Amino acid sequence: SYRPLLEKCNAIFLQSIKGLDADNISIILGVYQSLHFNNCDFRLAVKWRLTELINTQTDPTGFVRLFAVLGPLSGTVVRKRLESAALLMVEEFSPSQTLAIIETMAEMECRNPQLIQQVASTLSKHLDMYKPLDAAKTTQALLTLHCQKPELYAELRQMLIRYLHVSVVPYEISMLTRVLSQLPSPRTDHLIPARIDDVLPQCNLSDLNAFAIAITKWVRNGSSYQPSTAAVHVKLLQKLNMCGLERLQKANDLDLLLEELKYVGGEWFEEVLAEETMASFERLKGQITWSNVAELALFLTKTNCLHIGLLDQIASVTLQHINKIHFSATYAILLPFNVFNYDPPQAEDLFESCVQRSRPHFNTFDPHLLVLFGYSLALASYFPEDLIKTIFSVNFLAKLDSQLDTLSDVLNMRIRLRLMELNRAVCLECPEFQTTWFHDRYCQQLLNKGNVSIGPVQQQIHEILGQLLGGSNYVKAAVFTPYYYFTDFECVLDKHRKPIPYVAQNTVFLSKNGSGPWRPDKEFHEEKYPPLGGERVVIEFLNAKAFCKNSHHIKGEAAMKKRHLEILGYRVIQVYFVVLRQYIIDDTETQKSKYPKD
Repeated sequence: SYRPLLEKCNAIFLQSIKGLDADNISIILGVYQSLHFNNCDFRLAVKWRLTELINTQTDPTGFVRLFAVLGPLSGTVVRKRLESAALLMVEEFSPSQTLAIIETMAEMECRNPQLIQQVASTLSKHLDMYKPLDAAKTTQALLTLHCQKPELYAELRQMLIRYLHVSVVPYEISMLTRVLSQLPSPRTDHLIPARIDDVLPQCNLSDLNAFAIAITKWVRNGSSYQPSTAAVHVKLLQKLNMCGLERLQKANDLDLLLEELKYVGGEWFEEVLAEETMASFERLKGQITWSNVAELALFLTKTNCLHIGLLDQIASVTLQHINKIHFSATYAILLPFNVFNYDPPQAEDLFESCVQRSRPHFNTFDPHLLVLFGYSLALASYFPEDLIKTIFSVNFLAKLDSQLDTLSDVLNMRIRLRLMELNRAVCLECPEFQTTWFHDRYCQQLLNKGNVSIGPVQQQIHEILGQLLGGSNYVKAAVFTPYYYFTDFECVLDKHRKPIPYVAQNTVFLSKNGSGPWRPDKEFHEEKYPPLGGERVVIEFLNAKAFCKNSHHIKGEAAMKKRHLEILGYRVIQVYFVVLRQYIIDDTETQKSKYPKD
């Protein structure tokens, strides 16, 4: 593996950061990206160094390189400086520089309308200079930025179609098709299906996935006013399905298959390829090695399908070759076991080996990755004390806070949520660690932003539970427990298992017809505790997300929630929502109330 060599090079770059200019940094990060290498310390150092250099980059070439690297890493203040500087020189940008600027703006999720319009106007002057992939990238960036220029989109659409008519490269055709399908248009060019049909036998799974997304969108959007074209698209989609299945059946190299599947996902994969993909993995599982075990584990997690044979082989290979596996890969390897709530043979040895492999490197993990690792282990109720102490140390949290500013908004929010959930798990399951709970304000902010709603089925359930227990004041809907767990319903029973009414209601209950008023019970600190010998009961309705896609095996997140609510003193009843729904929609009143009574 080249990873240790990259880490040594990275250490040298960090030592020399003051001598690196925007050109050097741009080249280094480009190489890192091509090798899928990321390092938090280097990104933070780059952010600091390039912020120093902003005022020195006065020519378009130097500024564009700085903008492309610093923009996605910077916070609000620096972004505004960069956007203001870009506005001043936007008309001086070359075609390639303009493309680099707008792609970076899309990555930054720029919301500066003046800059977006100015760059779009400059782009319109350069369109004739762009090659097929440049045109596709330009269109994608404009769509991401929600640019409002219908005439520019019309011009780009014609441009993409012209390129599609003459292109012979499968990847190029798939990218042009995918982007073209995102443009608003009542009609599709009649030659496009023929162009796609010509290249299907040459396409890999990633290209086929792009075609499937585009064609499915055209079928759904165009069937009402282009029935003849829709029929052509349906026939093309059927051929595409056959090509995908044949490619999987002929696959004989696991590494190549994983490479093709890296960016494949979504509806087409789930409905057409998922089952055959797992059969191919099963057929090739003898090729699982220490070098591809992490990538396979990540892909299995993404599919949300529990395949015990593959997971057992991953565990076996990992245990045999743990010293060859890079320490940062241990998170990916353990992830499917924790997410799917599955213990392989020698589960304890597997967890201990992975943690032991990582232990000397806790301080060199990227902070966000260590948080994800800790949360993943928490799903399995596994809490190495030194890992927990590291994550909740002041120095680590300060470094994590700095790193979060360099991440995308989506990843930033995800890491903050996982940190809260890990903090909650540690406080509940490992009080002996004396870890402080410091997420009250964060959780209150989430509650204030949230929009908790209740559907017709839940309204029926609330009414039925009220009838069974003696009235609506005997059951609460949409309750937030201590540590901010949301539960569907709660009731209190005395020592004789008889329901007790809530006297001081914090929840406005549903009206008899379920039309409101209603709001979630956000204030739980003054809740009435059950009498001696009594118990609080929460009823959880689990939707499909709580289970593995190919079985009724409950996943780690739902299992952890049940575990935590029980620690908090609740009796927890978890019900698969689909099963309950069958009873609720039944016409007979007897059948409607039978399942809740049981």
